[in-house]
Amino acid sequence: MTDQTEPPQSEPPMRVAILPVTPFQQNCSLIWCTRTMKGALVDPGGDLDILRAALEKSGVTLEKVLVTHGHLDHCGMAGVLAKEMGVPIEGPQSEDQFWIDQLDSSGSSFGMEGESFEPDRWLENGDTVTVGELELDVYHCPGHTPGHVVFHHAPSRFAIVGDVLFQGSIGRTDFPRGNHADLIEAITGKLWPLGDDTTFVPGHGPISTFGQERQTNPFVGERALGRS
Repeated sequence: MTDQTEPPQSEPPMRVAILPVTPFQQNCSLIWCTRTMKGALVDPGGDLDILRAALEKSGVTLEKVLVTHGHLDHCGMAGVLAKEMGVPIEGPQSEDQFWIDQLDSSGSSFGMEGESFEPDRWLENGDTVTVGELELDVYHCPGHTPGHVVFHHAPSRFAIVGDVLFQGSIGRTDFPRGNHADLIEAITGKLWPLGDDTTFVPGHGPISTFGQERQTNPFVGERALGRS
């Protein structure tokens, strides 16, 4: 039985549901503002039936689609979903246009659905995006792809980092226009300053914190970089 003398716990401003999609088990995130119940799908790469069901179950009204970068598993069906739902697409940064332009052909190469699209808004470092009453900061973090962006909600100490950083790993840089030095600089120069207590959702695999990765990541941790 609940102690009625205890004050009710306040609702957090943002909630997140992680929805793995595509054969690559890419972490599409449904984020929403708890005050308005307006939300965004970040990186809806495929399996739109799963995403539609999540929206219906949560009661969230989709306000927009956000994209971290132009790879097939992250945005192959972003354009289809946006047209179907009548919502805009924001992101990534414009240097990833060449990836988005290849979605039709790369989808058939991998036996997946993919459709090229034109974002309603390309994003730049320092921009903000809104979801309901939430405001997320945009960080341009090239290296995995040249136009990759990260979304950060400072009040929640929370970030969606796409394929920049993973639990125990970092993004590949052997794709066209990938750059290892740029990736390391983006992680250490833009993500680490956001704070060790920041939880992040990577593009694949389990969530982690920037602090855990600074301590233990074999590619970009303090010891790995000779900074311990």
